[in-house]
Amino acid sequence: MEPSPSRPSLLERLSALLMREPEDREQLVALLHSAYERNLLDADALSIIEGALSVSDMQVRDIMVPRSQMEVISIGEAPEQFIERVIEVAHSRFPVIGENRDDVIGILLAKDLLRYYAGKEFNIRDMLRPAVFIPESKRLNVLLREFRASRNHMAIVVDEYGGVAGLVTIEDVLEQIVGDIEDEYDFDEASDNILLDHAGRYRVKATTEIADFNHAFGTHFSDEEFDTVGGMIIHHLGRMPKRGETVQLESLRIQVLRADSRRVHTLLVDRLQTAA
Repeated sequence: MEPSPSRPSLLERLSALLMREPEDREQLVALLHSAYERNLLDADALSIIEGALSVSDMQVRDIMVPRSQMEVISIGEAPEQFIERVIEVAHSRFPVIGENRDDVIGILLAKDLLRYYAGKEFNIRDMLRPAVFIPESKRLNVLLREFRASRNHMAIVVDEYGGVAGLVTIEDVLEQIVGDIEDEYDFDEASDNILLDHAGRYRVKATTEIADFNHAFGTHFSDEEFDTVGGMIIHHLGRMPKRGETVQLESLRIQVLRADSRRVHTLLVDRLQTAA
């Protein structure tokens, strides 16, 4: 009996698949998905490749931490006033502002507070690192290259009028490549900001503007101090909320479904039952 031919190696199978040279981005992505379906790529590898491709098409405004959700330190605050907040949110870098959030003076590294803990003379102005300002329209692949070249890890995002629109970190950019942990509460990016789920509750993106939220729920929240629902929750609590935390505002119960150390992602909203 003739010996059966040896099974092609992974490299040979992948090479054979790629012999059909793609003519555009869509064909390349389709080819990668075909490779995944044939077990030539695992799900993680496919996700990372797609993430790397998408970064060149995305702008800073697509991923930045909005102004309303920025954790900042005022130049006039004494260390004993802000140090507890620094410990709680556990960020490594904090924008330091002057009169308002449009006046970013510099960046304070949390590790520089060791000098204060050591009992040495501490002047926050002397500790500040220069702030890097970038436009909302900057491409993520360009920003990542600049981050790597400058060894800077945070940039302040400004709008077309020179006002602060938010901030972005190198971790935010890398997350677009390697992805984050998805759960049953994630949104399709093409979907609306407010969705009714199977249980009759509403899933709301934290970046939903207050005016749109008021229109949807018949509420009357002010947008003078914050622009988004996520910013409203942060303002109400006086800190970044934790996943699973619930607040009651007007006739609504709002639960935080997804949040990390820098921002709120998704909220679950339902109406409180009124007594008959």
